[in-house]
Amino acid sequence: MNFRPCIDIHNGQVKQIVGSTLSDESPEGLSTNFASDRPSSYYAKLYKDDGLTGGHVIKLGPGCDAAAVEALQAYPGGLQIGGGITVDNASYWLDQGASAVIVTSYVFKDGKIFKDRLADLVELVGRDRLVLDLSCRKKEGRYYVVTDRWQKFTDVVLSRESIDYFSQYCAEFLIHAADVEGKCAGIAEDLVVDLAKWVSIPTTYAGGVHNLDDLRKINDYGSGRLDVTVGSALDIFGGSGMTYREAVEFCQSME
Repeated sequence: MNFRPCIDIHNGQVKQIVGSTLSDESPEGLSTNFASDRPSSYYAKLYKDDGLTGGHVIKLGPGCDAAAVEALQAYPGGLQIGGGITVDNASYWLDQGASAVIVTSYVFKDGKIFKDRLADLVELVGRDRLVLDLSCRKKEGRYYVVTDRWQKFTDVVLSRESIDYFSQYCAEFLIHAADVEGKCAGIAEDLVVDLAKWVSIPTTYAGGVHNLDDLRKINDYGSGRLDVTVGSALDIFGGSGMTYREAVEFCQSME
């Protein structure tokens, strides 16, 4: 199980938020767990020094480009970039040092899959530099891919069939369990179990991790097939569930 670090940027500042509260329509309802006084490059350099690869920089809305570029240039080739990625800007972000681009809303729009857009992205950047964000929320007992700050449900259900389909077009999946993201109250265990059965390419799970016991659950329930990212629980993001060093060392012991 690889530890995939994160740098979430909101209004140009590194933050940890409760993902389900992020909304363009109601910004006053945003619940912020942590706002850093350190630049994005501080975290990028930390991850670089520890040899952690495949982490992700996520731009949570406008005003984040400068901080995102700063992080990517502090660790060229070591971080992926997501948030507002389209066929028009994907090459720019790769040129800034991203190892891959992470895409959701450009491919999933108005509840549907835009297969032509997905094909265009693959043609532009290549399958090996494309990560699909299949972050999801639960409805009527099933997990659906959600877009637009995790507020809009698509009609795409996470299943063996949908995972197999999307695996043709990308090198990795990033999957946030959006209902528990940022709450440090435990993982979506049923989602972890299902993903371990379905995935055939590298897949990073995020959401609800509070302590080392949650990391053990992801490793055990995920049959060692899933990687993990942790945000709000870590001391470097103001958390008390575990230290960054403990999380990194635990995951390394599981590899």
